[in-house]
Amino acid sequence: MIPIVTDAAPAERILSLIGELPPPPRIAFADGPPARDDLLEPLPDWDALAQPTPEFEFDQRISR
Repeated sequence: MIPIVTDAAPAERILSLIGELPPPPRIAFADGPPARDDLLEPLPDWDALAQPTPEFEFDQRISR
């Protein structure tokens, strides 16, 4: 018959007695991005920074 240990505390004691390391602590979830109200500078006008449309059509296909 094989005994089964289901409680965490006795299992950790048994593992430490036989030289096994206990499991590492759980990692906390990462924080989300900062709130928009916390920004020091205003966001740039992205439409003003857009590149103009070229006057010619550029074909990016590869010919073989």
